[in-house]
Amino acid sequence: MRTGLVSVTFRQLSVEEVVQAAADAELAAIEWGGDIHVPLGDLAAATRARELCAEQEIAVAAYGSYLRAGQCDREEIATAVQTAVTLGAPMIRVWAGSTGTATASVDDRIEVTRGLSEMAEVARDSGVDIAMEFHRKTLTDDVDSTITLLLDVDAPNLRSYWQPPVDVDDEECLRQLEQLMPWLASVHVFSWWPADTRLPLAARESLWRPVLDRLASESKEINALLEFVADDSVDQFRTDAEDLHNWL
Repeated sequence: MRTGLVSVTFRQLSVEEVVQAAADAELAAIEWGGDIHVPLGDLAAATRARELCAEQEIAVAAYGSYLRAGQCDREEIATAVQTAVTLGAPMIRVWAGSTGTATASVDDRIEVTRGLSEMAEVARDSGVDIAMEFHRKTLTDDVDSTITLLLDVDAPNLRSYWQPPVDVDDEECLRQLEQLMPWLASVHVFSWWPADTRLPLAARESLWRPVLDRLASESKEINALLEFVADDSVDQFRTDAEDLHNWL
């Protein structure tokens, strides 16, 4: 398991400040977001982020794109792959459409499945993995739907993220995590409760201790990436990172 930071946690900070924050917190990796810090196709920004990480001996965990399967063309996918390769990212995070499982039509699912297949195909020759964000209002808002997508696409470079869904209790979170483990690439680490209320990470220690223990038991490398700190506070982030290290 590898600890890290999702750069969109601090959209208000520069690339240099994000790298320094991760280094000061003794985190091993950064997932760079495609909205602010490394925009899609901005190879100069990708190069700069990669170089700054290398100076601090921080790995690039992933390129956090905002591409939605079935809603982007092949050129956009190729640009995301080029950006990821320049960044030194082994994986691109994507979204499984923009419709939740409960309201998705058969056509919605076909569109997303085809889109994921195309993404995996375009990325494969560059040695880049595609990993789906586990998120509400997409076809990965449910663990069974996520696994169905993974099996239907059946691409060796298609993987999944996981994060605790809003208002889901610890037991159910751990069940979901276990089901996704064969495809799991990264976990977004944060504490929201109830709903979208951001809390210090320690507020859900009862969840995160067993999650981290389970990730650490895997022989493959899985990223545990801090995200969404309370009040967007760098000080709170340092506390959360310290708790993360202590639990490990």
